[in-house]
Amino acid sequence: MSDHTHKQFDADMEAIRSGVLAMGGLVEKQLTRAVAALAGDETAELVEVVGTDEQAVNRMQMEIDQQCTQIIAKRQPAAGDLRMIMTVTKVVNDLERIGDEAKKVVFKAGQAAGSGRLAQLRNYDVTRALVTVRSMLQAALDAFARLDTEAAAKVVADDQSVDVSFHAIMRQLISYMMEDPRTIGAALEIVFIAKSIERVGDHAKNIAEAVVQAVMGVDVRHASADQIRAEIHEP
Repeated sequence: MSDHTHKQFDADMEAIRSGVLAMGGLVEKQLTRAVAALAGDETAELVEVVGTDEQAVNRMQMEIDQQCTQIIAKRQPAAGDLRMIMTVTKVVNDLERIGDEAKKVVFKAGQAAGSGRLAQLRNYDVTRALVTVRSMLQAALDAFARLDTEAAAKVVADDQSVDVSFHAIMRQLISYMMEDPRTIGAALEIVFIAKSIERVGDHAKNIAEAVVQAVMGVDVRHASADQIRAEIHEP
C-alpha cells in the first residue's frame, strides 16, 4: 500500500468513526427529548421533532453502511481494520434501534399520564431508568471513541441494574392494575415505555460488547461483565 493510499485509508476510517459519533450524538438528543416528554414538556412538539430526528438517524445509518461497504471493496482491509469496520456496522444498527425506541417513548408519553401513584411511578422510577440508559449510551459511545474496553465492561455491568429496575416497575404496574382496573389503560402505556427503555439498555450494552470485540478480537456477546474483565486482563 502506497503512502498516499495509506493516508486515504486512514481518512476513510476516521470518516466512519466520526460519522458514528455524530449519529450517536443525535440519538442521545432523542433520548433527552424522551426524558422531557415523560416530564410532560410540550409532547406534541417533541413528537414532531423526534420524528424528524429519526429520519436523520436513518439516513446516517445508510450513509455509514455505504461507506463501510466501499472501504471493504476498495481497500480490502484485514485483521483489526476489518474488525473495526464490522464493529461500526453493528454500532450504527444499534443506534438506529435506540432512536426507534426513543420515538416510541415520546409517542407513548402523552398517553400515559395517569394520576396518583401511577403518575409518581412514571415521573420518578420510569424517568430515572431512562436517564440511566441515556448515561449508558453516552458511556458506550465514549468507550467506542477511545476504544476503552474497561469502560465498555462497565456499561455491560450497568445493564444489570436496568433489568432490575424494569422488573421492579413491572411488578408495581401489575399491582396497580389489580387494585384499580381504571388504571389499566395508562398502566399499559407505561409498560410499553418501560420495555422501550429496557431495550435501549440492551442496545447500549451491545455497543459496548462490540467495542470489546473490535479491540480484543473476541466475541463477548452473552458474557457477563466479570467474564469480559477477565478476558481483558488475561495475560
